[in-house]
Amino acid sequence: MTQLNIDIPNRIYQGIRDLSKRKDIPLERLVAQALGEKLSTMAGEDYLARRAEKGNRERFLAVLDKAPNVPPGRDDR
Repeated sequence: MTQLNIDIPNRIYQGIRDLSKRKDIPLERLVAQALGEKLSTMAGEDYLARRAEKGNRERFLAVLDKAPNVPPGRDDR
């Protein structure tokens, strides 16, 4: 494990401290988990942006034109 010493706003510290007490999770574990989740989210956004750059609107519309023009099914509403 790597130690990290950071300055954070008091409001954020109080929030994570209170949450860690309510959930009975060590503060360090809660912070590490939150950072991991944020990193995963940001990596996913980057991945989707890279995929979008490879997209071709004309090909997308051509495929969409092949779909039947019917109302959505009951489960799709």
